[in-house]
Amino acid sequence: MTPGTAKSESLQPSVRLAHFSDVHICLNKYPFGMRDIFSKRTAGWVNLRVLGRAHRFRHADLAIRALARDLEARKPDHRVFSGDASCLGFDEEFVAASEILGADGRFPGIAVPGNHDHLLGRTVRGGMFEHRFSPWQEGIRLDKAVYPFAQRIGPLWLVAVNSSKPNFLPWDATGAVGNDQLDRLTRLLDQLGDGMRVLVTHYPVRLHNGKPEWRSRRLRDLDKLIRVAEQGKVALWLHGHRHLPYHHEAGDGFPFAIICAGSATQTGKWSYGEYTIQGNVLLAQRRLYSPDDDLYIPSDSFTLNLPFGLETAAATAK
Repeated sequence: MTPGTAKSESLQPSVRLAHFSDVHICLNKYPFGMRDIFSKRTAGWVNLRVLGRAHRFRHADLAIRALARDLEARKPDHRVFSGDASCLGFDEEFVAASEILGADGRFPGIAVPGNHDHLLGRTVRGGMFEHRFSPWQEGIRLDKAVYPFAQRIGPLWLVAVNSSKPNFLPWDATGAVGNDQLDRLTRLLDQLGDGMRVLVTHYPVRLHNGKPEWRSRRLRDLDKLIRVAEQGKVALWLHGHRHLPYHHEAGDGFPFAIICAGSATQTGKWSYGEYTIQGNVLLAQRRLYSPDDDLYIPSDSFTLNLPFGLETAAATAK
């Protein structure tokens, strides 16, 4: 590489994102009321305390605090949280998670709810998650609706879509975006200015093996959302929901690259991703929690070629 080429590349704009998900803060004692007993929270509590979910997150408090320290030390340009702050959707869980993660206004970020966060209709209608993560919910919106919204981060746009909804049946963990939100997303993507478009949802596009998500855990209107994302020239789709991290190249059945963050706090699976985007190249470094050292350490890395670069995405979209 010639000195002139190196200098030219060094002047290219870049953005560094920290992407984490599914931290699942749990309480030692839950403030159950009568309305909670006759709700999906009871099934969630049985899954948590009787069927072993709590054991899988027995070190979550240590891991999330180590995550917060690592993020503060590494100082990414922006924090991306793709949902499931809670286990049972209680306000006390949201308060703890938002404070530890720095979503109380101390650090810039974007957040979307997961299916555990939008567990009950009444908490969704009251905007409980959105209130506690309000600094990470700021952005450009249409029609005064909460979702979708977009944040400008230097040469790119982060676009938050709510894919989670309350379900009545205990085994139903499906999500949906809904036609109204899809319509707003279409118009929002059309109105955004220059910059790469990065979509943030909780629900996945595909599993690690490329197969569709299980029927009981899928995004019901995924095909519609994919069409809107493709038409809106989305270059990268970030999500959570699945607790092991994985990624798919653009062109591997979809016109955009896909990254699942995995869970940042589940014992034995705990990790998050740090992505540096320059031009149309994403360099990802996974950071893994070490319980012996009580800190996150570098793990594997990978590179993705994105269909649009930081400078060319919007020009192509027009």
